[in-house]
Amino acid sequence: MATTADYGLGEFTFPRGWFMVATSQEVTTDPVGVRYFGEELVLYRGHSGRVFLIEAFCPHMGTHLAKNTTSYVVKDKEHVEGDNIRCPYHGWRFGPDGRCNDIPYSPSPPPKAACLKSFKVVERAGAIWAWYDAEGGEPDYDVPPFEPYDAPNWVNWNIECLGVLNSHPQEVVDNMTDKGHLEPVHGSIDMVSFENEFDGHVCRQILAAGHKTLAGSGAEPMTNDTWYTGPGILQSVMIGEYPSHMLIAHTPVDDGSVKVWYGLLVKVKNEKPTGSDMALAKAYEVAGVDAFAQDFEIWANKRPCINPMMVRGDGPFDKLRIWYKQFYNARARAGEFQARVNGKYTTRGTSTAPWDAVA
Repeated sequence: MATTADYGLGEFTFPRGWFMVATSQEVTTDPVGVRYFGEELVLYRGHSGRVFLIEAFCPHMGTHLAKNTTSYVVKDKEHVEGDNIRCPYHGWRFGPDGRCNDIPYSPSPPPKAACLKSFKVVERAGAIWAWYDAEGGEPDYDVPPFEPYDAPNWVNWNIECLGVLNSHPQEVVDNMTDKGHLEPVHGSIDMVSFENEFDGHVCRQILAAGHKTLAGSGAEPMTNDTWYTGPGILQSVMIGEYPSHMLIAHTPVDDGSVKVWYGLLVKVKNEKPTGSDMALAKAYEVAGVDAFAQDFEIWANKRPCINPMMVRGDGPFDKLRIWYKQFYNARARAGEFQARVNGKYTTRGTSTAPWDAVA
């Protein structure tokens, strides 16, 4: 399993950006322990309904704030108090900002050092998104709006966790420029075009092609518009009889592993989806997970690709890896990497960009 240092991505171990950390239904007033960015963390929902993500271990004596079922702090329903969380060992209470604001047995004010790292969190489209920045800076872009979510005629996704993949996220992001795998892995045929665009913190892939089973030879090509917002949020819009809007989110767990989720919004004929519409959307979702599993199996069993052996017909892996570096280096350098790649790139070997057009 390769590390960030092996890929030469930059000075930070984990990339800066918005990342999914849970589905909305997973987070309640019963705190849960999670691990991301090489750290043990705690997720909980306060009584206001807001969700909070904080460092897991109490600075008093190192107790894990979530992993307890036997303390009376937990049994007496005092674990979450308003939007605060109490340590199950000595009852120290921490606010959403991570600062200790009550020590129940002591007349002394809480020490200033009694403070937990806290993360900025947004709840949107049935998921919990957290901002990570090794420099501690504020977000420099927003969580995407996911417009079709809760919109008329659309069946909302039921986001499925696909587990932890022992692969560096670089391998996952490489797919955005990987024209060559689309036929042997995913069944694309009669490729019309394959284009990439880099624009600041967004990386885009536009594919027009047939498919061995979804659209046979001679059928109208399918068009997929796929883009990353930052390093960990992928969306893809697929046009067809039932348009769909896909989400793939991946979040670093440790250096060289990621947790992955999949969701699919499906547009149906009825403004208020019926039971039949729900069943149709579920079938699309299952098919989508199966298609993504084709990538997942490859990633899980390949050795790290530190330096791609690029040939004519490959997409712009080199440009993608430069784009990706902006998230692993000081924010002040982001423009440097963006300036090196911003623009559109067409990969040859398609009907609109044939080989005979190459000098």
